Amino acid sequence: MSEPESTPGSTSDPAKNTATSPEQARRRQRLNWITAVVGLVAVVVLFWLGGRGAPTSTELDYSTFMQRVEAGQVDKVTIDPDGRVVGTQTDGSAFTSQIPTAAPPEDLVRTLGEHDVTIAAKGPSAAWTSLLLTFAPVVLLLGFFLWMSRRASGAGGSALGGFGRAKAKVVDSEKPQTTFADVAGYEGAKAELLEVVDYLRRPERYHKAGAVGPGGVLMVGPPGTGKTLIARAVAGEAGVPFYSVSGSSFVELFVGVGAARVRDLFAQARQRSPSIIFIDEIDAIGQRRGGRAMMSNDEREQTLDQLLAEMDGFDPATGVVVLAATNRPDVLDAALLRPGRFDRQVVIPLPNQAERLSILQVHCRSKQLADDVELPKVARSTPGFSGADLANLANEAAIVAVRDDRWVLTAGDFDAARDRIILGRREKGTVLLADERRLVAAHEAGHALVAALCPRADPVEKVSILPSGQALGVTHQLPVDERHLYTKSWFDDFLTVRLAGRAAEQLLFGEGSSGAADDLSQATSVATRMVTDFGLAPELGPVSYAESSRAYADGVAVRPLLSEGTQEKVEQLVAQFLRVAEQRATELLTDHRPALEALIDQLIDREVIDGAEVYALLGNSPDGSGGAATGQG
Repeated sequence: MSEPESTPGSTSDPAKNTATSPEQARRRQRLNWITAVVGLVAVVVLFWLGGRGAPTSTELDYSTFMQRVEAGQVDKVTIDPDGRVVGTQTDGSAFTSQIPTAAPPEDLVRTLGEHDVTIAAKGPSAAWTSLLLTFAPVVLLLGFFLWMSRRASGAGGSALGGFGRAKAKVVDSEKPQTTFADVAGYEGAKAELLEVVDYLRRPERYHKAGAVGPGGVLMVGPPGTGKTLIARAVAGEAGVPFYSVSGSSFVELFVGVGAARVRDLFAQARQRSPSIIFIDEIDAIGQRRGGRAMMSNDEREQTLDQLLAEMDGFDPATGVVVLAATNRPDVLDAALLRPGRFDRQVVIPLPNQAERLSILQVHCRSKQLADDVELPKVARSTPGFSGADLANLANEAAIVAVRDDRWVLTAGDFDAARDRIILGRREKGTVLLADERRLVAAHEAGHALVAALCPRADPVEKVSILPSGQALGVTHQLPVDERHLYTKSWFDDFLTVRLAGRAAEQLLFGEGSSGAADDLSQATSVATRMVTDFGLAPELGPVSYAESSRAYADGVAVRPLLSEGTQEKVEQLVAQFLRVAEQRATELLTDHRPALEALIDQLIDREVIDGAEVYALLGNSPDGSGGAATGQG
């Protein structure tokens, strides 16, 4: 699936008087900065003026002051109405003093006159100037904070200002956007969402039939399947204002901020209805309230309560459709999922083979492909890949080509990219000893031969003993068709192929190795599900002990508690399935030991063997279906 860049354009909307344009916001922000800077400069200037003109002076007590007057050391003095004396001595130094209230002023004046001291007096206005210079900075600071608080209150309805505003990105219909033509596959999901788009465009058609439009559509699916991309396509198809916001943007430190943002978001959407609100990762605010499994959180619960009220309360948001996306529908609150709020759930699963081909074609539009590149084959070799995985595969293939100074992608580039994604980076520095190299070759030859001999196993595509990631070797099996149901005989062949590497080691060397650890882990997991989930063990009966659903996101699965007797029986049946599969693999390899040893020699000599050569050793042709890849490590 492709996500082309959108080019913002101008829009003309009746509600433009209620919304702030980006240019107005920039002007307002610029004005706020200028006002703040001017206020700070004024405070600094006033502090500077308050201290200016006050030279460094010595504080003298009244007795010392009179002694210096009588000694002829004082040149002139200035007396304030409050008895403050500021003077200069004959040596030019400044001093200050304070006349006691009990001292007769006429005696001081007479003494100053007798010693030829120049006397000056300050009027009452000097006190007011001093008072102004002292308290003006404080008044300015108080005024500045009062202005800021009023501005914040007007912006958000609270002292927190912008905290209460919804952080939604508005996408208008006039702007070019992704459309459903850019979304490969998922025709059913697109049909349901197109119905929502059609209702918003032409609601009168539905009103004539008495139909009420959906209040919300919840898109669920594994990560990377394109839920957000489909929402962008809805924005391009709708022809109505589209508000895009993430669920985490409602979660804040302060209680009540999230609810305020929900109110503001729906208020904006109502003003421009009909409109669409898209909430990505809604599980951030929509988690189940109460219960032991979920932690109580006042902020999240208030936000969820407000969302419930806006979607279907006393004043429902008419003309507003809410789209939401999540890969964890199992944790959402039941009140959020009921009809009237989210009326529909649209499942966006992992793409099937045909859809993977369409997605690869989209992501390869801008790339030059060599003649040997078969995109249908690449699509068959990537079961379980999401749209994001396929985009990464195409990008990795291009990177591989660039490393070789090429701009044309070959089939080998896609193979190398797939190996890198599935197995990890090729470990060129890993050097195997001679006996280890033969052991790895025997292990992978066992996988390949048994896969070619089992009728329901996936055909062998390639065998390699080049270390990649944690695997010392790998056997690639390429499915013919994509399966949706699996029979017991299919599982039997799967287990046989998984244990064939270990069986080859024991057959040729008389002992196993640590290289079969991953094979044993996967085989045990499948055998356990055969017994507990699928009821394929007659001894246990048609009973399911399946793990609790983990939805689409990774999590800790919980299996129901089993009695000691049942658990012991489950373990015995799992071990029996694995022993039977290993015995079958050993018998197949024993019957075809010459082909096994010949394949081992070819792997040691060439390191990589094509699947057709494996079938040539056995004298048959590929025949199978499904999808798997086995490796040692």
